[in-house]
Amino acid sequence: MTAPLALTGAAVFDGDRLLARHAVVLGDGVVTEVVPEDALPPAMDRLPLPGGTLSPGFVDLQVNGGGGVMFNEAPSVGTLRTIAEAHARLGATSILPTLITDRADVTAAAIAAAIDAVARGVPGIAGLHLEGPHLSVARKGAHDPALIRPMDDADLARLVDAAAHLHALMVTVAPESVNPQQVAALAGAGIRVSLGHTDCGFDDAVAAAHAGAVCVTHLFNAMSQLGNREPGVVGAALATPGLSAGLIADLIHVHPEVIRAALAAKRGPGRVFLVSDAMATAGSDIAHFTLNGRRIERRDGRLTLADGTLAGADLDLATAVRNIAGLGVAPETALAMATTIPADLIGREARLAPGAPADVLHLNDDGALTAVWQGGRRIV
Repeated sequence: MTAPLALTGAAVFDGDRLLARHAVVLGDGVVTEVVPEDALPPAMDRLPLPGGTLSPGFVDLQVNGGGGVMFNEAPSVGTLRTIAEAHARLGATSILPTLITDRADVTAAAIAAAIDAVARGVPGIAGLHLEGPHLSVARKGAHDPALIRPMDDADLARLVDAAAHLHALMVTVAPESVNPQQVAALAGAGIRVSLGHTDCGFDDAVAAAHAGAVCVTHLFNAMSQLGNREPGVVGAALATPGLSAGLIADLIHVHPEVIRAALAAKRGPGRVFLVSDAMATAGSDIAHFTLNGRRIERRDGRLTLADGTLAGADLDLATAVRNIAGLGVAPETALAMATTIPADLIGREARLAPGAPADVLHLNDDGALTAVWQGGRRIV
């Protein structure tokens, strides 16, 4: 057993509320209590913090790479460990490593690696996100169009089998390539089906939601837009209560005023949450990398293919939270968008409460990350 340590001096976002003059007590890898500071035993070890906020660790459901490596380029446990360590140092203590559209053998290797990493208890690996290959070429984004294809029976069986071995499996699909019966079968196996890279209309998106889809991948990007006569996938995401939506809040992928409008328009209980859509650049100083044999450049806060197409984001969730708060969103809402909302979507705990994992962040008064505890161990 380890001696309890009380983190004091900061406001506490417990996952739902901001609490003033409270302490978070850590012990044996979990949060043991969140109590008023004046209720702490005098002899308890304390770490005084200079203001700011304590928060649960961030939960990122779309992480393509980090630490200089891409999951697609080497789908192995070692790669997952490198990516997870890089993102933990950036505050995302739980991630869904994300495989972008690739060959069937690469997809199989990624599934095997994720299952192995979870079985070994690799810190930070909460499951797997497969973004493709069952998408729409019309909204391919940076995905290789030669690898996009409809879902067949073998694909469906492979995903259902993978779900039996993973706590959380998310798949991004397009209704053009996956029919409602297949969506229902995926959802019935516990898979979180997300709609993305699709040019389908409002009615088809809503039909997929009724079949079991629960999410939309990077809202506004690589999907049919909101129009006055055809609301598109964007309209379906905002109007459908059962759909949540990931958002890349680098203020490049989506204009700030569009973000404000989407947050105001979203019909619940589904909610908008933050994703990084991070690539190999996260937590590294590399200037370029490759994806499916194509060079991606890092310049001026953007990641682009040679033709200028955005290819993921040069973003971490601490920056995304600051950006959202800068739009006038309440601090507790901005933090929830990076913690409890995505965690609840995949059935993971991301609150500061007795018995919860001791994944804790300290953010200073400007929202910058200053300290990270993962499983009770300080890593930043």
